[in-house]
Amino acid sequence: MTTPISEIPTIRKALGESFSKGVPRPLEWRKHQLLQLQRMLQENRDTFTEALEKDLAKPKLENYGHELGGAMAQTVLAAEGLVDWNRPVVVETPDWQKSWKPTVHRAGKGTVVILAPWNYPIALVLQPLAGAIAAGCCAVLKPSEITPHCGEALAELIPKYLDTRAYRVVLGSVPETTALLELQWDHIFYTGNNRVARIIAAAAAKHLTPLTLELGGKSAVIVDPAYDLTLAAKRILWGKALNCGQAHQFVVALEAAYAEFFPEGSMKSQSIPRIVSPQHHHRLMDLLNRTRGKVIIGGNSEGKTKIEVTVIRDVRADDSLMDDYVEIFGPLLPIVPVDSIDAAIEFVRAREHALALYTFTENLELKQKIQEQTMSGAAVFGDTVMQQTVANLPFGGIGQSGYGRQTGKATFDAFSYERTSIDVSKEFEQFNAARYPPYTEEKLKALVAASTAA
Repeated sequence: MTTPISEIPTIRKALGESFSKGVPRPLEWRKHQLLQLQRMLQENRDTFTEALEKDLAKPKLENYGHELGGAMAQTVLAAEGLVDWNRPVVVETPDWQKSWKPTVHRAGKGTVVILAPWNYPIALVLQPLAGAIAAGCCAVLKPSEITPHCGEALAELIPKYLDTRAYRVVLGSVPETTALLELQWDHIFYTGNNRVARIIAAAAAKHLTPLTLELGGKSAVIVDPAYDLTLAAKRILWGKALNCGQAHQFVVALEAAYAEFFPEGSMKSQSIPRIVSPQHHHRLMDLLNRTRGKVIIGGNSEGKTKIEVTVIRDVRADDSLMDDYVEIFGPLLPIVPVDSIDAAIEFVRAREHALALYTFTENLELKQKIQEQTMSGAAVFGDTVMQQTVANLPFGGIGQSGYGRQTGKATFDAFSYERTSIDVSKEFEQFNAARYPPYTEEKLKALVAASTAA
């Protein structure tokens, strides 16, 4: 099912008119839409689970924990925070300006488009949508064509629960996305890779459209030899096997964790999803075939959708697996040997900034050193991926891993802007005499005196 390209400008125009008429402006209307979004997730859990199974073969636990549960949490958070987030703020001013009531209001940017990826095909559509609704925006949702069953589920269900005057789904691939990007939008929210992000940023620049880009890149893991290597191995291997996304003693610990997680082997395990498409399978196998590192766990492939969770040791800086512009996003875990923690920090510093930097250490000085000497969207100590579960913690990248933030109030902030106001009464005119011509020395002195007193 694909949206006809000829309909896309019509959809954009209709949503723009709805925004101009103030359809999404009332807070009660926004809260109702957020509650409807929550209801949609609750009442159609089986539908979404089935779609995720067809597209990604995702385990049910992962479906809830990292897709539906996360989206529901963000929707509840937006509904609960709606009034406070939109509350006008009166700013502090000198006494002579207080009567103007200088105020900062939050206003929705307008009609926005959300371009979602395949890796979290439900959550990364609906989490940004919750922020757009809270901000009072109209929105077009464009799910990934690589996960068509999830896209079709969203296209079928959203019109049943949300006001179609304000929220629409566009299905399709590159031609439909291109048609969307040819139009003017008031904000573009894109999650994906930095190659496509450059295309989107160039299209947005033609209309001076603001962007949120959540990209990714190489999220390094630094392991302090003094840390509990068994625990580090379990948490790192879990993070790599999750979603098929992302030292001799450490290798031994990894092997033990692998045997515990996948006693029947990861190829046969029902606890990890499949590779999303033959194209991504080919991309990952090409990286694996070109690596000069040593495969110590896994390495096998079956058909065009299955790859074992694979650990590769002795990977060097110039290896195929370490290309800054190639996000692995698959079950391949390269281990780069370094001589010291300082060498590990320098290795990270020499590369593009990642979405997250993971460190396993209990050394407080080392934690502070990593915070001060590296850059990343997030710094996570003692685990992987779990920063995504903190509902009101801003999530996003820096540099090549993107810009802008999402989750909780951060998503609301992305889709709204600070609109300021002052209200100068007629009675204030008695203080304005010095600003009007003809300009005199006495008026200048009076103005200087007033500004000095302030």
